[in-house]
Amino acid sequence: MATSNQLAPGVCGDPLGMRKATGYLPIESYGLIGNMRTCALVGIDSGIDFLCWPEFDSPSVFCRLLDKDKGGYFSISPCQGSNTMVKQQYLPSSNILQTRYIHEEGVVNLVDYFPRQTEVSHPIAPASNSQKAELKQWLVRRVECIRGHGEIEVKIFPAFNYARDPHSTELIEGERGSENDSQRVVFRSKGLNLQVDVTMDCGNIGDEYRPEVLLKKRREKNMLGEGIVTRIRLDEGQAVSFILREHRSERVEHLTKDIIDQTQQDTLAYWHNWISKNRFKGRYREVVARSLMILKLLTYEPTGAIVAAPTFSLPEDFGGARNWDYRFSWVRDSSFTIYILLRMGFTDEAETYMKFISDRLRLSRSPDGALPIMFGIRGENQLDEIELPHLEGYRGSKPVRIGNGAAFHKQLDIYGELMDSVYLYDKYGKPVSWDIWVAVRKLIDYISGIWHEADTSIWEVRGQAKNFVYSKIMLWVAFDRALRLAGKRCFPCPHRQQWLAIRDEIYESVMANGFNEEMNCFVQSYEEQDVLDSAVLIAPLVFFIAPNDPRFIGTLEQILKPPEKGGLTSTGLVYRYNSLKSDDGVGGREGSFSMCTFWLVEALTR
Repeated sequence: MATSNQLAPGVCGDPLGMRKATGYLPIESYGLIGNMRTCALVGIDSGIDFLCWPEFDSPSVFCRLLDKDKGGYFSISPCQGSNTMVKQQYLPSSNILQTRYIHEEGVVNLVDYFPRQTEVSHPIAPASNSQKAELKQWLVRRVECIRGHGEIEVKIFPAFNYARDPHSTELIEGERGSENDSQRVVFRSKGLNLQVDVTMDCGNIGDEYRPEVLLKKRREKNMLGEGIVTRIRLDEGQAVSFILREHRSERVEHLTKDIIDQTQQDTLAYWHNWISKNRFKGRYREVVARSLMILKLLTYEPTGAIVAAPTFSLPEDFGGARNWDYRFSWVRDSSFTIYILLRMGFTDEAETYMKFISDRLRLSRSPDGALPIMFGIRGENQLDEIELPHLEGYRGSKPVRIGNGAAFHKQLDIYGELMDSVYLYDKYGKPVSWDIWVAVRKLIDYISGIWHEADTSIWEVRGQAKNFVYSKIMLWVAFDRALRLAGKRCFPCPHRQQWLAIRDEIYESVMANGFNEEMNCFVQSYEEQDVLDSAVLIAPLVFFIAPNDPRFIGTLEQILKPPEKGGLTSTGLVYRYNSLKSDDGVGGREGSFSMCTFWLVEALTR
C-alpha cells in the first residue's frame, strides 16, 4: 500500500515535518522490511527508527521509535525544502521498500531491503540444480537520482544494547585508485561491532562523474557515541548505496555496485517466487498478498518459530502502561498464522512450524505436563521481563519493557488453538506423524485433569484467574480436534470415551455458566456475568455453535452496541472488553483490537 505526503518547508532531517509536534512519526507511517532473522521499521521520511541486530530478540541498534533523543537512527532525507512530494510503496511482489522524493528540480528514489538468497537464475527464471547461497545478513539502502538532481543528507547514529552501551566510531579510508576507494565506518561497542560500506554507481555516464561522498563524525546530545553525517549531491543516473553489516576482524569481501545490483535482483526473485505460491484468487488479491508477505517476515527461518510482532513496548494507548514485548512465539498467535498460511498454499512454513512445536511438546513441557504459552525464537521459555527506565517510550508511554512476564501464565485456551492447527495441518498440509500423535495424546490426557480450572486466558490478564468462557470454548476445541484426528487417521486412542465425555461436559458447562439469560449473550467469565468479551466471537468460527443460533445472535447484537450502551463496538472497531468493568490487573485505557474486529466481520458473514 502506497502513501504520500507534501514535505514541510526546508527541514532537512525532518523532511515531512511530521516529528515537529511530538518528536515521533505516527506508527502507521512506517514500512516493514526483514530477512526472517530480524526486521526494521522505515519511516515515510526515510528514517530507520527501529532495528534489533542480528535477530528479532537481539538488543536494538536503532530505537528512535521508543526514545526520540537517545534511541538511535539511520536517516537518508532530501534537502530541497518546500514543494517536494514523497511516496512510499513496496516494489511489486516483494518486501523491498521504495521511497520516492519528487521535486521540481529532480526525482530521487530510495530502496531499503534485507538481502535474500535465491534458488533461481537471474532474474526470475528457474535454474536446474540450483542451490541456496549463504544468507547475506546486511541492511541495504540505495539512493538514486532518476531525473534532474537532488541533495540528500545522511545521518547514522547507532545506540547499542537498547541505548545502554557506549561505542567508538572509526572512519576507514578506501584504497585509492580502485573501485573500493570510498570510506567505510566501523562502530564498536561492548557486544557488537557494525560497519557501514559505501558504494557508488554512475550508471552510463562514466566513473569520472562519481558523486562525492565525504563522511564526517559528529556527536549528538544524549547519544553514547559519535555518529556519521554527510551531504551528497546526486545528478541523474548517479546512485549511492549504504550497506550495514557486522564487522569482523578477518578480511571480508569488498562490496561493489555489481554485487549490490545482483543482490537486489536476487532479493526480488526470492520474493516473487515465494508469493507466486499464493492460492488466493478473490478480490483484494494485492492486499492479501501484502499481508502474507508481512506474515512471512515474522517467521524465524532457522527454527520455524513465528513472532507475534517484531517490536517491543509500543503502547496500546499513548502515555499508557500497556506496553509489551511481542518478539516471541505465542502458541496461540502462531496457530492462527499457520491456519492462514496453509489455506493460502504455503505448506513449507506450516511444516517448519509443526516441527518447532512438536519439539516443544516433547522437550518444553513442565514436570506436571503443562505447555508454556510462548517460547523464544529458538524454543527457550526463560523470557524474563525487565523495564528500561532510561527510555521515555513512544510519545512518553512508559515503562519500556523487554522480555515478557506472561510466559508462565496459565492460559488454557492455547491447547485448543494448538490442536486446531495440528488438525488443519493434517487436513491441508501433510499427514501428521506417529510421534506427533503420541505427543498430542499425552497432552490431551493432561488437560483432561485440568480443564475445569481457572486461568488468565487469551488476554493474559494480570489480575485474578477466572473461568473464562473463551478458554472453555477452546478446551472444547482441543478435545474435538483430537477426536476428529484419531477418527480420520485411525490412530489408537485408548481414552476415546473419556475424551468424548469431557468434550460434552465442557459444552454443557459453557451453556449453563457462560451465558447470561437477562442480557441474552455469552459473557467473559463464569464469575463476572455482566462483562462482555469479544473473544467469544470465535465460537461459530471453530464450530462450537451455529452462527444462526439465537444465543450467538444475541451475543452479536450486544457486542455491536457502542460502549456507552453496554457494547464493545465504536466507529466500526471492536474492543476486547470493557476494562473499566473488568479488572485485568494492568490499569489504564486501551484501544480497539483488530483481530476482534475481523472475528466480528467473519461471524456476520456466517
